[in-house]
Amino acid sequence: MTPQDTTLPYRDATLPIPQRVADLLARMTLEEKVGQMLQLDARDDLEDHVLRRGVGSVLHTSPERIVAARELTLRTRLQIPLIVGEDCIHGHSFWPGATIYPTQLGMAASWDAGLVERVARATAVEVAATGIHWTFSPVLCIARDLRWGRVNETFGEDPHLIGELASAMVRGYQGDGLDDPTAILATAKHLAGYSETQGGRDASEADISRRKLRSWFLPPFERVAREGCRSFMLGYQTTDGVPITVNDWLLSDVLRGEWGYTGTLITDWDNVGRMVWEQHVQPDIAHAAAAAVRAGNDMIMTTPTFFEGALEAVASGMLSDDAFDAAVARILTLKFELGLFEDPRQPLGGLHAVVGTAEHAALNLEVARRSMVLLENDGLLPLSPTETRRIAVVGPLADDAQEQLGDWAGGSGQAGWLDGQPREMITTVLDGLQGIAPWEVVHARGADILDLEPDPAGATWPDGQPRPPIVRPVPVDDAQLAEAVAAAKGSDAVIAVVGDARGLYGEGRSTATLELIGGQVALLDALIATGKPVVVVLMASKPLVLPASVSRAEAVLWVANPGMQGGRAIAELITGAIEPTGRLPISFARHAGQQPTYYNQVRGQHGDRYADLTQSPAWAFGEGRSYTTVAYDDLAIENGELTASDTIVAHVTVTNTGARPTIETVQAYVRDAVTSVSWADKELKAYRQVALAPGESARVRLELPVAECTIVDAAGARIVEPGEFALLVGPSSHEEALLPAAFTVV
Repeated sequence: MTPQDTTLPYRDATLPIPQRVADLLARMTLEEKVGQMLQLDARDDLEDHVLRRGVGSVLHTSPERIVAARELTLRTRLQIPLIVGEDCIHGHSFWPGATIYPTQLGMAASWDAGLVERVARATAVEVAATGIHWTFSPVLCIARDLRWGRVNETFGEDPHLIGELASAMVRGYQGDGLDDPTAILATAKHLAGYSETQGGRDASEADISRRKLRSWFLPPFERVAREGCRSFMLGYQTTDGVPITVNDWLLSDVLRGEWGYTGTLITDWDNVGRMVWEQHVQPDIAHAAAAAVRAGNDMIMTTPTFFEGALEAVASGMLSDDAFDAAVARILTLKFELGLFEDPRQPLGGLHAVVGTAEHAALNLEVARRSMVLLENDGLLPLSPTETRRIAVVGPLADDAQEQLGDWAGGSGQAGWLDGQPREMITTVLDGLQGIAPWEVVHARGADILDLEPDPAGATWPDGQPRPPIVRPVPVDDAQLAEAVAAAKGSDAVIAVVGDARGLYGEGRSTATLELIGGQVALLDALIATGKPVVVVLMASKPLVLPASVSRAEAVLWVANPGMQGGRAIAELITGAIEPTGRLPISFARHAGQQPTYYNQVRGQHGDRYADLTQSPAWAFGEGRSYTTVAYDDLAIENGELTASDTIVAHVTVTNTGARPTIETVQAYVRDAVTSVSWADKELKAYRQVALAPGESARVRLELPVAECTIVDAAGARIVEPGEFALLVGPSSHEEALLPAAFTVV
């Protein structure tokens, strides 16, 4: 049979996809079916992957290996094309010269679903051109423990905001449909509750009840499932003692049953093998493979011995010959929908015209501008062009191009073939200020953050993955510190860029504390002690705890990991060329011992503080300052008595009472006064963004279906309970900042 042979039904592009799938499936041997369920690392033995195991997918590849894998596929009996996957998380993460945007948490600070969709669409265009069909993004995990190493990959702490932004990202990736050559397959991950592990430890037990899962962790996944996200990735963890990989209730009863999900499920890295060597819930790979297949998994990521294990499971009677048919049919359906049998979508020529374009750089700058959150400002910012002659730009992250990009970004360690992104594509804070500030700019590093040492337990885990290195904080360097203090004393203002660094975030890199490490606390203390005005720029993967001295700083700005154009955007904000409009998608703790600090906690405890510390966050969800002030007045609900099928319609007046324009994020929360079971005190249910010129007022209309004012009752059913409610509208989740309006559900 040749690639041009179209006499067989599965090769006939005019036939319906289900008919083509059925024909091909009927021609496949048991070994070919098992192989289709495997996704293996393209950096390993490609010939063994394709010719012996007959894999259905590869990941972590290069254009050369994509071409080589395709040539190997043409030597197989049925010539089933490969689907190629990659961790394209906030841009084409591991492609030299690709556009790297702010991290997902940074993008979430924009609260702008349209902007996030545009980022995903631009990313898909770059990814598809390089011969990759599948991105393992977006992340729908809820970040409730700031110690967790993967907070930066999330959209924050609120299920509603996560649902809005994740849906937008899925739309951007998948475009007008998978037959669009610029579309890539989106993956909602990690189903479900992966972020809620004990002590913030990555991939440990997540002790979550089914009711709690239904209440907060599952709704964003249900939304994207119903909106057409074509693949879901499963979390690493166990819940109630059962690995998610074999959780029949979640995968069969809820996902494929209640939600009617027909998409593809993929395990995370070696989930099936981990049941044997790490979780010790299966005695061997044959039992693990059988359990994974029975639970409804489709694609098995990087467990090579799944091939042998599954065949052994059939030989020993644990699985029937046709146990793989449903999974393989879903995988083949994807390949037909992508059109890979007609066009395997190999890497394009002239990639420079598609990847890392000026148009994408402009979008990168736009999202970086919108992702920054001004937390404090005593009036110093924007810096006065008449009162400022020299500024000192100091700190270990002021001129560190690769750290600015954050995790999943070339130099962040997951891809051994790439040390970082091209320096000339990245504008650091120092670059940005030197480029646009009308003042003299001096620079001193001032401190270092950390050194990395090999884990004494060994270089790799039992599955061959590298163990994360051990973090060693770098002690204070007196000479370095003195240089920074001298620069500060000789300047009119200080921009101190501090935060975290690679080794302190990512898979397997949760932290026991949230404080700045290395010489950074000493640096901030010394800079603020000079009496010079200090702007603290926190470039950090997640909310960190700042030292007490920062209370005397003139301004605090959180920029997450702002991507390639982050330094330019930060410089524009400091100089007043743009307005700060970002709002927190996640709350900041005052101390790691306060965890958790998320705003929508369940009511009912003794008191409202610790004996030695308040429970209130340092900065709360939804918070963020502008260079102007906005007043909220006259909140009114059109109809105060509603049924569960009605829509709440409310109006509020917002007025820009300052001298500069802004984009105001009007946030609407709902409080159910009395619930049959314990529930959150208030929950975000809607928001709108309004552009306001100085002095301008707008009457903002808010609409919210009553059907979204739900709780999950003791039986696990999501319902609207009749009774008294309050609509709370304002600029953040802070209770004192919200206007209330009562309504009743009858």
